[in-house]
Amino acid sequence: MGRYILRRLLLIIPTLFGIMSINFLIVQVAPGGPIEQILVKIRGSSSDVDTRLGGATQEAMMGNNNEQGIYHGAQGVDPAFIKELEKQFGFDKPPLERYIKMLKNYITFDFGHSYFRDDSVVSLLLSKLPVSLSLGLWTTLLVYLISIPLGIAKASRDGTPFDVWTSALIIVGYAVPGFLFALLLIILFAGGSFWTVFPLRGLFSENWSSLSWSAKILDYFWHITLPITAMVISGFAKLTLLTKNSFIEEINKQYIITARAKGLNQRQVLYGHVFRNAMLIVIAGFPATFIHLLFTSSLLIEVLFSLDGIGLLGFEAAMSRDYPVMFGTLYFFTLIGLFLHLINDITYMLVDRRIDLAASKG
Repeated sequence: MGRYILRRLLLIIPTLFGIMSINFLIVQVAPGGPIEQILVKIRGSSSDVDTRLGGATQEAMMGNNNEQGIYHGAQGVDPAFIKELEKQFGFDKPPLERYIKMLKNYITFDFGHSYFRDDSVVSLLLSKLPVSLSLGLWTTLLVYLISIPLGIAKASRDGTPFDVWTSALIIVGYAVPGFLFALLLIILFAGGSFWTVFPLRGLFSENWSSLSWSAKILDYFWHITLPITAMVISGFAKLTLLTKNSFIEEINKQYIITARAKGLNQRQVLYGHVFRNAMLIVIAGFPATFIHLLFTSSLLIEVLFSLDGIGLLGFEAAMSRDYPVMFGTLYFFTLIGLFLHLINDITYMLVDRRIDLAASKG
């Protein structure tokens, strides 16, 4: 197993290299970089001022200022100012030089500073990480608490009306993305069109610091109810089917038939023999489930509910073309995802000795 782990760790390097290289190339050809974003804001501000001035006054100012060459609303932004922005953001250097510098910095986890936030990318990521981890851990816990009992019940009642109706719910959970469930919950319970029961923004109330400890805990759970519910609804389907199929596979094995022939009842067979063997695959899948919930489901949920996590940070960075934050977030998610996939494989081996990672060529 040691050789397998070493091989997987070494594969992380070219995987990261490939992902970062592809995204760097995409950024080079994508329109609307950070400099363009700043220029649009400057021109937009000038247009707002021009509109408020009025027609006659505006024409007079244009005439006077055009003679002096200082009316930037009509003449455009000073090229020297654009050159200064390019130097500030590092775009005065060739793409290859910037690419090599980026790779060197990322090897040492030096992601640089945000273009539009007065902070380093590492500090921003560390400050947002607790929110994303909180969502991922709570959702994973609830998904397991719901999916395992439901999967066992479906396996023991395979083919019954209960199995059919719950399968319909699972199909809905599979088919509908989590963000659509989130929008429905906002419309119903967060002041969208019906009731205002839960808050729409953030993890805490404005007076959270002045609350007692018990009130702080209640306030926290009050705020995460809707986002966690949306993530759980979209995340329980796969694990429920995995649990059901694992139990059905074990129920049909010869040793279970022998146990029933000895006179054991359904409960003794299910929890005395089937449970510990069928749960191996479910327990081993915990890292993969957490990866899916943290990196897939939580991103749009954070945006919709204005939760100050890594997902919202990455979304805002993409909208403002804050490249250091964009690449730092991508690098962080990719690295964590690769390590968790490795942990997932190791967990499979630990819970099921029949799996031989040493013989694997992956």
